[in-house]
Amino acid sequence: MKVTIYTDGAARGNPNGPGGYGAVLEYLDKKGELHTKELSAGYKKTTNNRMELMAAIRALECLNRPCEVLLYSDSKYVVDAFNQRWIESWQKKGWKKSDRKPVKNIDLWKRLLALMQPHKVTFQWVKGHDGHPQNERCDALATSAADGENLMEDVELI
Repeated sequence: MKVTIYTDGAARGNPNGPGGYGAVLEYLDKKGELHTKELSAGYKKTTNNRMELMAAIRALECLNRPCEVLLYSDSKYVVDAFNQRWIESWQKKGWKKSDRKPVKNIDLWKRLLALMQPHKVTFQWVKGHDGHPQNERCDALATSAADGENLMEDVELI
């Protein structure tokens, strides 16, 4: 099955302000009918990068069988980590960057890597705030989640 995922994250007062993520999943069934699922949630204190990662994580968690995934994100942080192979380097260096400082958000990177295992995931960067309909929708989901009530705790930042 082929699935297209669009993701975005938002944080107010980045870092450590309220934030949210948004994701849109799309796939065609055997009859050629388009199915769409939208996801979002907000957090009390977080960062934009954590929300960008959470959008991808939550979207992949929705997949119940191995899929070919095309994941669009306006986050160079997320896309370049895979397309520029930073993630491989970080892992080889014990989750350290080239400057020997620890990689941020290791908990989420590890979670994302584990969720990718049964799938073939391709990351594609899309320019944010440039009129791409699904990216704009993800942005609206993420920002409204960040501005919402009943925000969750981002346990790694407590």
